[in-house]
Order: sequence, then C-alpha cells, then structure tokens
Amino acid sequence: MRRRATDYRRPVRRRFSHWIYALLGLFVVAVLVLFVVHHNHNEDRVEHPVHEEDSRMERDVHEKLNFTEEILSATSLSRQLAEQMTLAKAYVIIAKEHNNFYLAWELTSMIRSCQLLLSKAAMRGRPITLEEAEPIISRLSSLIYKAQDAHYDIATTIVTMKSHIQALEERANAATAQSTVFGQLVAEAFPKSLHCLILKLSADWLKRLPFQDLANERRNSPRLVDNNLYHFCVFSDNVLATSVVVNSTISNADHSKQMVFHIITNWVTYGAMQAWFLSNDFKGAMIEVQNIEEFAWLNVSYAPIVKQLLDADSRTYYFGENPDVEPRLRNPKYIALLNHLRFYIPEIYPQLEKIVFLDDDVVVQKDLTPLFSLDLHGNVNGVVETCLEAYHRYYKYLNFSNPIISSKFDPQACGWAFGMNVFDLVAWRKANVTARYHYWQEQNANKTLWKLGTLPVGLLAFYGLTEPLDRRWHVLGLGYDLNIDNRLIESAAVIHFNGNMKPWLKLAIGRYKHLWDRYINLSHPYIQGCATS
Repeated sequence: MRRRATDYRRPVRRRFSHWIYALLGLFVVAVLVLFVVHHNHNEDRVEHPVHEEDSRMERDVHEKLNFTEEILSATSLSRQLAEQMTLAKAYVIIAKEHNNFYLAWELTSMIRSCQLLLSKAAMRGRPITLEEAEPIISRLSSLIYKAQDAHYDIATTIVTMKSHIQALEERANAATAQSTVFGQLVAEAFPKSLHCLILKLSADWLKRLPFQDLANERRNSPRLVDNNLYHFCVFSDNVLATSVVVNSTISNADHSKQMVFHIITNWVTYGAMQAWFLSNDFKGAMIEVQNIEEFAWLNVSYAPIVKQLLDADSRTYYFGENPDVEPRLRNPKYIALLNHLRFYIPEIYPQLEKIVFLDDDVVVQKDLTPLFSLDLHGNVNGVVETCLEAYHRYYKYLNFSNPIISSKFDPQACGWAFGMNVFDLVAWRKANVTARYHYWQEQNANKTLWKLGTLPVGLLAFYGLTEPLDRRWHVLGLGYDLNIDNRLIESAAVIHFNGNMKPWLKLAIGRYKHLWDRYINLSHPYIQGCATS
C-alpha cells in the first residue's frame, strides 16, 4: 500500500501530556492553599490563649483592686496612710487648742495630700505605690513626732478626744430635744386658715337667725333616735377635719339619707360648726351639732376626769417644767374633756343601741353601713387590733411594775386603737364600762399607772370586752409612717392620720395628703378666701 503524503497524514495526539501538566499544577496550588490555612490556624491557636490569658490577668487585677479590702489590709500602704491621717486629725485639734496654728496648718495640708492620694488610688483602680506613699508617710511621721515632742502625748490626745466626743453628744442630744419640741409646737398649732374659717362661720351663725331656727328644729328630729338608721359620732373642735370625716363617709355610702351624724364640739367652735353643716349639702344625711358646755351632768361630782382637769397640780405636771413628761405628751388634746367624751357615749345618746365612733383625723373610703350588721358576740367594742407589731401590747402602755395592773391584766394582751370603733351600747350599759373608766381614772390620780391619753385607760376599761375586726376596716399610721403599703391603703375602709403629721398641717406627709384633700370643697368661697389670706 502506498503511504499518504505528508500533508495528508493524521497529526499525532498529545492530549495525554497536557492533562499531566494540568494535574500537576492543580496539585501544587492545593498544597500551597493547605499550607497557608494550616499556618494561619496554628497562629490562631497560639494567639487565642495569649489573649485569653491577658483578659484573665486583667480581670484578676481588677478583682484584686477592691479598695475596701485594700484599706483594711494590715500590710497595705493605704491602711498606713489612713491610720496616720486619723492620728494627724487628732493632733490638729490639740495643736489649735494650744494656739500652735502653724503646726495645725502643716498637719492639715498633709492630711489633704493624703486624702487626695487615697482618692486617686480608688478612682484609678491601682494600689498606691511605695514611690507615691513614701513622701507623705515620711512627712506625716515627722509632723506627728513634732507634735508628740511638743508634749501632745497619747494621754492628752485621749482626754481631748473624749471631751470633744462628749461635747458633740451633748449638742446632738440638745438638737434632738429641740427638734422634738419644735415638731410638737407645729403639731399643736392651729393653722391661720382654719382660724379664718372659724371666724367667718361664727359671724354667719350670729348674723343669720334662720340658722339658729333650723338648728333648733333638728334637735327635735325623730331621726336622731331612730335605731333603724346608721348613727355615727364625731367629737372635735376642728370644723374642716370634721367636714372631711362626714363628707368622706357619705360619699362612699350606698344610702346616705339613712345616716345620722352626732357632732359634739366646744363653745369656741360651736357656732362655726353649726353654720358649716347647716349651709352645706351632705346628700340628705342628718347632722346634729351639740355643745359640750351644755352637758350639766358632766361635772366634778360625777366625772373624775373633770376634777383632774381642774386640778392645778395636774396641769403643772403636764405643762410645767417636768422632765418626766415627754414633749409629745404635752399636747393639750390629751387632757381635753372633748377627748374623754368617748367614754360617755351611752349617757349622751341614751336611746341608741349601736353607734360607730370616728376620730376627726380619719378619712372613710368604703361604705361603713355593714359595720352595723356585724356580730360582736356580746362584746362592747369592735376594734382593729394593732399587735402585729410587738410594741402595741399592753405592757407598752401600762406600768406593770404596779401590782394593781400586773395582778389583773396580761402584759402580752393585744392592743388596739381608737379612731374607728363600733360600740354596742346595750352591751356597754350592761357591762357598765363607764364605771370601769371612772375607777381607773381615780386609781391613776397620781399618774403612776400610765402617763397620759385616752388609749391606756380605754385598754383597761374595755379589757375582755373587745371584738377584733378585719384589719382592712381601719388602717393606721398615715400621720407618722412614710412607708405604708399602697395596696393596704387602697383596700382600707378607714384610713387614720394618727400622729403629729396631720393632713391639715404643713408638715403633713405629702404622699398621703391628697387622700384627705379630695374631700374638701375647694370651690367654697370661705375656703378659697382663707387659703389666700
């Protein structure tokens, strides 16, 4: 066979050798990539522990820089500086007393330097170094040695410091006593706005004869003795406070027209009280105002308290310079006959069977008519007990070192409070509680059984005759306690501003004052005029 010409020959295939070169190139690239990745991974593994170690060391440093521990450490420079500074302050006082003012100035200057260094150490978070502390320690040591060399020895220092501490204690005690006295004076003071209101209302009572005719008509109303109605009594000489009690009671009642309020005041505010309750609308409630001066039966021969109030020695005991009587007990209300009138309720209202007593510093927030259907189980006085706190037990109010008290009463018996009390007057008359009250008033003529007030004698007179009520009926403390739970206040039927911080005074607790203010008719012209006078 003849061979093809050269031009027509099929070229030789060399694709195999090209594939070999391509594979070798890819292999080289892959090796390089793996090398780089592996190298970087090793670097990361080396660097991460370093960073973690650094951060751990940093945390450890910060943890070790607790400045309180630093200054309490017996070996720290901070502790040494603090002790030297304390000693230097004592020598400053001694140097000044010896008229060595230059030494006092030098010591004061170094004390300031020491304080500055300690402050810097606390702020920067690093301990004081020896280089920083050595100049101050050396200088302070030199000055303290100089002070000691000038005969300011340790004995002199101790005596001087003791005298200064004693003087400071005396000043603190004097300031505390003075603050108590001033606080009591403010609590006893009658605001000018209330004086103004009484004057305007008294003028109305005297000028407007129809008021007096209407008052005479009300005295003979059959509603005053109707036991099918709800009867409340308030004994007060504060027109505005009494108005808040009445207004808050009827505002929260379901049947205000079935309510009767028996108010007793003194001759000073009688006209003002009558004018206020005759000229304002109280939703159909019946309101009776009486003057305590008209109770001829309440005299020296019958009531021991009247005799005691007229006794010059008793008045001197409470209002003279008697260190045994605390300033808070010098409030005139404690020996006011109006305050003791609560023990004569059955005699004042001989035809009534049940009544609710309200103090003039309470605010009613719920309907109180359910109180009249409560079963007191034959007891006289329905009360909210206050012995949740240990200091409201009998031994805190009465002198149990006297055998007359200790032989008849349990010192751990639970106390209670006046302010919102349900009285079963039938049971009262049967138990003759008023006679018990008279007995204990006579026994305490020498003021040895209790100091003052109506609560101690009330605890004695009603002993064994009280019926505990649910706590929510009567919440106390709004006149002195700043931290009463809001939920407790909201759930309370009656809130009581007992204490010196009454809501009508400037020293009232602002957190609670609005609870009282909302029952005042601020649009009344007399209240507006007296508030701005």
